[in-house]
Amino acid sequence: MKNILFKTVFLMLALTQMASAQMQYQVNSPDKSLSVSVFIKNKALFYSISKNSEKVLDQSALGLVRADEDFSKNLSLFSVSKNEQVKDSYILQNSKRLNHQYLAQKRVFHLQNAASKKIDVIFQVSNDGVAFRYYFPDRDTQTKQITEEKTSFHFFGSSKAWMQPMSVAKTGWEATNPSYEEYYQKDIAVGTAAPTAAGWVYPALFNYKNTWLLVSETGLDSNYCATRLQQNSAKGNYQIGLPDKREAYTGQNVNPQSNLPWYTPWRIIAIGSLKTVTESSLGTDLAYPAKTNINPANFQLGKASWSWIMLKDNSITYDIQKKYIDFAADMHWEYCLIDVNWDRNIGYEKMKELADYAKQKKVGLLLWYNSAGDWNTVKYTPKNKLNNRAERLKEFARLQEMGIKGVKIDFFGGDGQSMIRYYLEIFEDAAKYNLSVNCHGATLPRGWQRTYPNLMTMESIKGMEFITFEQNNANEEPMHATTIPFTRNVFDPMDFTPMTLYKIANINRKTSSAFELALPVIFQSGVQHLAESPEGMATVPAYVKSFLQTFPASWQDTKFMDGYPGKFVVMARKAGSKWYIAGINGENSDKLVYLDLSKFNAKEAEIITDAEQGADFITGSIDIKSPPPIKMKPFGGFVIVVTQK
Repeated sequence: MKNILFKTVFLMLALTQMASAQMQYQVNSPDKSLSVSVFIKNKALFYSISKNSEKVLDQSALGLVRADEDFSKNLSLFSVSKNEQVKDSYILQNSKRLNHQYLAQKRVFHLQNAASKKIDVIFQVSNDGVAFRYYFPDRDTQTKQITEEKTSFHFFGSSKAWMQPMSVAKTGWEATNPSYEEYYQKDIAVGTAAPTAAGWVYPALFNYKNTWLLVSETGLDSNYCATRLQQNSAKGNYQIGLPDKREAYTGQNVNPQSNLPWYTPWRIIAIGSLKTVTESSLGTDLAYPAKTNINPANFQLGKASWSWIMLKDNSITYDIQKKYIDFAADMHWEYCLIDVNWDRNIGYEKMKELADYAKQKKVGLLLWYNSAGDWNTVKYTPKNKLNNRAERLKEFARLQEMGIKGVKIDFFGGDGQSMIRYYLEIFEDAAKYNLSVNCHGATLPRGWQRTYPNLMTMESIKGMEFITFEQNNANEEPMHATTIPFTRNVFDPMDFTPMTLYKIANINRKTSSAFELALPVIFQSGVQHLAESPEGMATVPAYVKSFLQTFPASWQDTKFMDGYPGKFVVMARKAGSKWYIAGINGENSDKLVYLDLSKFNAKEAEIITDAEQGADFITGSIDIKSPPPIKMKPFGGFVIVVTQK
């Protein structure tokens, strides 16, 4: 009898283990280096990630909660698709490379809750990372609303993080937050709480042993809000959070709502070496393809002069802007940006004169606008020109008739679904009138530059303007500038508005001139709004001016050469038959960089770097066959132009 009982118990245990084993499914990258395990535990869905058979992300939650149904518990898995290969190729000028190839293994997990309502979880695993999103396959014309997202990223306790705090809605200057304009906390322990309940922004960078992981989202359309990571992450388990209820377009919703069927955005994790993560393009690989009604050929990438960054509001006059148009023409830059209050200080008729003058000089004009609405108290104008769609179309048509090439729109202050819809409607409407768009005081682009080819850049960073405001920001620049190539600027264009080579009024600049010269190469943006003035440019050597007259507006390829977040970075970018290699040192000590120029099929190489003494530049040729190590001064930098054979 005891023997029979023992056999029965043993059989039950074996069946339980078999059932448990059957509930775990794998999705592997094409090269087998990455593996995602997806499994049911206590009727909830989880995943974990391994790199080269070692787990790098622990058991992490999956699931959504709608106002009408809960898809985070009491789940059953009724089918799993076979592994399917996914391929995509696309051309994107506004990116780290021109030609993109995406290859991944895809698997779909079909689940239902206790009420037999369905949800799919779609995983795609490429050699450089993991992507997943949710899908409600049922059809229902009634509007559904997401109230909570259970998705989490559970990092091991010994991991370190580089994360930017989310600012609290309605705080800051003229209640313009959130604007993604906080400094990254660097090399902090996972599980560190964010300074406020607003949480952390994307992208968030993590390091576990020899593996780096960069968390973000992409494929965001008007059917969802932008999300973030929550403030508290017990034991390194970061859960996705929804926006503050105040982050809305006037009188409209914040949390996601839609009828069915319904896709959510992709949650993405670039995984691998620091080189793999920094060179990854998951943020655009998973973004929606370019809108077929927007012709990329109508929008030119480029460089722009910009008076406001150094001279502020009083510089927005007819005469000063004419001077900056001449400056752009002399520098062979494509644009001149004219900032706040131009409608009052210059006016539409005189602006048409400036546009005609700029056209003769082969310079296009970009004009500033206030996003307006009740989400902030900013007084700058033009204001209340874009909120109403009929008025927006009328304004855009007028700009096109004037010969204006693009708009800079500022102070959005929100991640709610209604505000996301406002962004996307602006992009679509601007494209109808061949106007490019630059957003400041804005959310993270999340791959929108692929979907909307007229989106040139977005700020979403504590940029150069803050350095002109306070000494503390100038003190932080070296560490900040060496962090954001590994975080904010990995997937999306960033309007840092870099580079001051001469001086900033009332500010003791901490970076060297060669550090500043390297920034337009280190940072990627569809339009680089450069901070230097005509007076500052008059002080630099002819070879520096020549470099800035000829450096490219877009890149065919990008390679990460060396670096560490917050300490230093060396990037190489290709344009035509040349490679531009730039390095910056975020630390207050000399740093040696060793480069193998044979990788670039080099015929010759010229370097611009810091002189041994003072703030002067020096230049010279580099021995291709046996290049010496390059010394970066404290908070210094360099630029090398490699001409290929």
